Amino acid sequence: MDAALPRPDLIIAAGTGTHRLLLALRRLGKVKTLVLMKPAFPLGWVDGAIIPAHDGVKPGRNTLLTEGAINAITPLARLTTKPEALILVGGPSGHFDWDDDAILTQITDLIARYPEWRWTISDSRRTPSKTCTRLAELQGLKISVVHHTRTHEDWLSHQLSASRAVWVTPDSLSMVCEAATSGVPTGLLNLPARAGSRVANGIQRLAERGLIAHWSDHATVMTEQSDRHERLWEADRAARWVAGQWLGPFQNSKREPQR
Repeated sequence: MDAALPRPDLIIAAGTGTHRLLLALRRLGKVKTLVLMKPAFPLGWVDGAIIPAHDGVKPGRNTLLTEGAINAITPLARLTTKPEALILVGGPSGHFDWDDDAILTQITDLIARYPEWRWTISDSRRTPSKTCTRLAELQGLKISVVHHTRTHEDWLSHQLSASRAVWVTPDSLSMVCEAATSGVPTGLLNLPARAGSRVANGIQRLAERGLIAHWSDHATVMTEQSDRHERLWEADRAARWVAGQWLGPFQNSKREPQR
């Protein structure tokens, strides 16, 4: 650590590759340490942790449980009134059984059911090349297919802000949480979940709270407006929790109950 820099008040680590360094920095003394995941080491080794609830960790005074994955999306103040829909397609994962035919059938069914809507479809790095080719064939007057290599850093947030509905494949928890956090009515394309998957369990928790909808409720996603349910903004809740625990004038404020 550069001796010219001021001593930090809090060191935050995200990702298993940072854990060894985080634990080593505890020797600085009077510096709080925070990990943003369920670590492989005992939680007592750090001052705090922010962990997705689906990881099955018991809540505690120094542990904040979040719904899904924290992300950089900010909830929209209001939804567009234009019939614009976004579809985000992932790919094979260890949590759901990927099925090209099922995904394409659901997408084409949505487009056929709602012909007055304009659709933007994007793939991801995990999307199989065969799926990308089949998606590209859907390009049309009211359908824009965007390959992920042609998107930019702020593309998703900009696209969400212009959408009145968003459909996501469930294989990526981060992608689902980004869509749900935006406040845009969010639906899940249907794929079979693998038994015992923590990601699948986390997505089911979001559905049970009404934050996202299953494929069978597609009509609800396509007709609902804002303020239909509680908002998901876990990054804000986590930041407030950290500030209340350790930083500045927030330290003595009332702490939020654990969930």
